[in-house]
Amino acid sequence: MRSYSPDLTPPWKRSTPVPEVPAEADLVVEEVSSGFCGAVVRCEKTAQGPTVTLEDRFGKHRVFPMEPAAFLLEGRPVTLVRPSAGPGPRVPARTASGSVAVPGARARVARAGRIYVEGRHDAELVEKVWGDDLRVEGVVVEYLGGIDDLPAIVEDFAPGPDARLGVLVDHLVAGTKESRIAAEVSGEDGSVLVVGHPYIDVWEAVKPSSVGIPAWPRVPRGEDWKTGVCRALGWPEHTGAAWQRILASVHSYRDLEPELLGRVEELIDFVTIGGPEGP
Repeated sequence: MRSYSPDLTPPWKRSTPVPEVPAEADLVVEEVSSGFCGAVVRCEKTAQGPTVTLEDRFGKHRVFPMEPAAFLLEGRPVTLVRPSAGPGPRVPARTASGSVAVPGARARVARAGRIYVEGRHDAELVEKVWGDDLRVEGVVVEYLGGIDDLPAIVEDFAPGPDARLGVLVDHLVAGTKESRIAAEVSGEDGSVLVVGHPYIDVWEAVKPSSVGIPAWPRVPRGEDWKTGVCRALGWPEHTGAAWQRILASVHSYRDLEPELLGRVEELIDFVTIGGPEGP
């Protein structure tokens, strides 16, 4: 009869098994050795063993071997395994902006700080991609209706340390009217942050491949840009309908150019650092 020898190792010295997690599409993990954080795009079987491809919020892809305890999921080590082929509904692992989703989260009371964007199209695009994040953080986005109104809006808003104001401006490049107005309203107390993307209009911040076109056309100087785009693409010259077509092609941050992604993330961080929530 074989004798039984009990494990006398103290509990705090026993190793805890690392859980196995199916590498399902959109699962957000961090690779331990590199610190690369991204969403699962695909799993593949190679001669060296299974691999997983991750995509970060800026669209960069990296391939990693699916080794034991090689990834962190919400800060805890896990071993990724290939998902089963069986279908089944699942809760999205992240929002359209690439942030980890918070199922059932209630909208936070609005902060005193605000984010202003230049026009209605900008506001609709920000809402579609970052709407879930903005509600969790209690950030309200409003639109200016034109950059010329920005100085008066800033003065009326009266920003301060507890009520920061972030502004997203189209075509913010050196020597333009937009850059001069941005410099005028940026105070020394750090309560206003004006950032921008280089595109003439936020339409261009949507990747052409997502819209199904080879590139955004060049429009002659002096011609209304949006009308010129519609004409060059052979679309009906109805800019409202054209925008709805473009907006419908946006499903997540992957459909946007990095120059816009980084600026919106910067503004959200700016208005949520410190400062109390609104009443």
